[in-house]
Amino acid sequence: MKLSRNNGLRASAIGALVVSGALVLSACGSDNNTSAPNGDKTSAAASNIKCDGAKGQLLAAGSSAQKNAMDLWVKNFQAACEGVEVNYQAIGSGGGITKFNQGQVAFAGSDSALKEEEVAESQKICKGGKGINLPMVGGPIAIGYKLDGVDNLVLDASTIAKIFDTKITKWNDPAIAKLNPGAKLPDSTIQAFHRSDESGTTQNLGKYLSTAAPADWKHDPKAKSWPAPGGQAANGSSGVATAVKDAEGSIGYFELSYATANKLSTVKVNTGAAAPVEATTENASKAIAAAKVKGTGSDLALSLDYATKAEGAYPLILVTYEIACDKGNKAETLPTLKAFLNYAAGEEGQKVLSDAGYAPLPAEIATKVREIVPTLS
Repeated sequence: MKLSRNNGLRASAIGALVVSGALVLSACGSDNNTSAPNGDKTSAAASNIKCDGAKGQLLAAGSSAQKNAMDLWVKNFQAACEGVEVNYQAIGSGGGITKFNQGQVAFAGSDSALKEEEVAESQKICKGGKGINLPMVGGPIAIGYKLDGVDNLVLDASTIAKIFDTKITKWNDPAIAKLNPGAKLPDSTIQAFHRSDESGTTQNLGKYLSTAAPADWKHDPKAKSWPAPGGQAANGSSGVATAVKDAEGSIGYFELSYATANKLSTVKVNTGAAAPVEATTENASKAIAAAKVKGTGSDLALSLDYATKAEGAYPLILVTYEIACDKGNKAETLPTLKAFLNYAAGEEGQKVLSDAGYAPLPAEIATKVREIVPTLS
């Protein structure tokens, strides 16, 4: 199947994204997710892995949105390839990219594609080449809240922007009341929580708000550090989710698995479609179906449609990448890098994601990633 650049990904190719249950995306910071992958099937999963000369230690770091998937991939890969050690540190997207561009790791995980300046910086490490973005998994970012007596809260991009920008500070604000007729909204202060660390999750929220509510969110959409005044900060998505869980009248943003794990209600988003859209993996996949490849050459950075009004499409979405050099990789780690990424993006690696609560790559994107990985040099 050929991946068409600058064309919407076909919805049929996105079918692989639809899985039951929540997408286990940890934060894009240093989080600890207690729902570790089930390792009972390690032997079977490792039986078809091709090691292709893999040896020694492979260092990687970055987003913990993919931490549980990484844990499972690493366990299976190491079981199949004797003497190989893959060490992935879930330190956040920003930290991973910094380590990659300093030559400290063979690849980085990130919940957002490299910025132009980061690509330019990577050329110092990727001799004769540059850092490229290889998508691995995607899903929804939930807006979670704790508000007694309100279990079905609807917000739109404008109200979300104003809440996190401290322009709306009361739960019974007329803008919220208009979106929730009949709801018993209290006259209490909203406690809005955001990430304290550099985060691709924060960046994706900013891109969504800048696209869907440009008049109400004037901050840098590319910022990984929280750009708005006010609010309260917590480290990682786990920290934000815990803060929301512990504080009545609070609201925050994090990957859907954190809302599920903490039994938090999530906002339904009024996108302008016939009905407000719930944060589910299936609904997020409908939005990801409109993604376009904006990268060139071997780069598969995606442009997501945050302003979609398609029926049932949840617009606040995230795709997480592996970042590696297209050329100029270190000779001593290149065979292990290629073997590991070949496994992760391959049928065997993608197949085990569902057991960990993740969504596999859409078939069309997975095919392209599988074509690119063997060309790394």
